[in-house]
Amino acid sequence: MMDPVMVIAASCLVGLAVVAFALLRAWEQWLDYKRQELERARNAAHLSIDTPEDGRGSVGAARIELADLRERIKKLEAIASGVEL
Repeated sequence: MMDPVMVIAASCLVGLAVVAFALLRAWEQWLDYKRQELERARNAAHLSIDTPEDGRGSVGAARIELADLRERIKKLEAIASGVEL
């Protein structure tokens, strides 16, 4: 006849192994989800730069953003040097 303590210990060990396996699977699936999310973001950024969605050139929009950034940099440099615009 089996000792009740051994049965409890064995069942706890099996339960712990099942929980550890489930957590490992969940972790792997979460990592896969994050990889897919990063890949989707990378593809979306790549598509938005290379190919226009609305049929117009996205190069023009990029130039406008670049000009805006240059203007902001000039303003920040002026503030840093103490010159009022």
